[in-house]
Amino acid sequence: MPVAERIHRDVVSYVRRSARMNTAQQRAWDLHHDDWVVPLDAGERATSVAASARVDWSAIFGRQAPLMVEIGSGTGHAITELALAHPEANLVAFEVFTPAVASTLGRLARHGVTNVRMVIADGAQALPVVFDEAGITELWTFFPDPWHKARHHKRRLVSAELTRVVASRLTTDGTWRLATDWDDYAEAMLATLAAEPGLVNRHDGWAPRFELRPLTKYEQRGLEAGRTIHDLAFGRR
Repeated sequence: MPVAERIHRDVVSYVRRSARMNTAQQRAWDLHHDDWVVPLDAGERATSVAASARVDWSAIFGRQAPLMVEIGSGTGHAITELALAHPEANLVAFEVFTPAVASTLGRLARHGVTNVRMVIADGAQALPVVFDEAGITELWTFFPDPWHKARHHKRRLVSAELTRVVASRLTTDGTWRLATDWDDYAEAMLATLAAEPGLVNRHDGWAPRFELRPLTKYEQRGLEAGRTIHDLAFGRR
């Protein structure tokens, strides 16, 4: 597997919260963890990814199929809907918050979804390590933490470094879909992606709302607060 230069994540885009689970989360974890959570060799931090980590996704899923990836899957609303809409695909969801992963496992089970695997790791760091070049048909980054204060902008997930890696990992017809409800982050995303020579905007500026993305409570709160939802869709050039 060709490996691009590994993304260094000394400054990460997330803050880990308590790993304490409620009863329903613990039950879902106990029932489905072994089948649906993929372990990765960790680096210095529990959620970092060792440079030597490797995954045979066809073996993990038991089939060869188009590969779709979400970075920051939260409690699994989007990945569940996307998996239901794409039964022909193998879907991988990265999330660092363990209770959220447990909630996702329960949600997948309730909807009878079996084509998703979860990874508790920094998805941006994992991307160049455990995926082949030109191996991802869809990448989703929905509502990443905006890190409002200027001194924290370095923590933002969408960076020039990540964008270079995404350009190498998308298939020739692959698409990176993003959404945010914060204007300044949206503008920064658009500028960062537009500056990457390996990517091309699939629309003239903002993309229409991705029709398969479910309306979550988080997005609804943004709308109720009067914020504008900005979508982007970039493909490999």
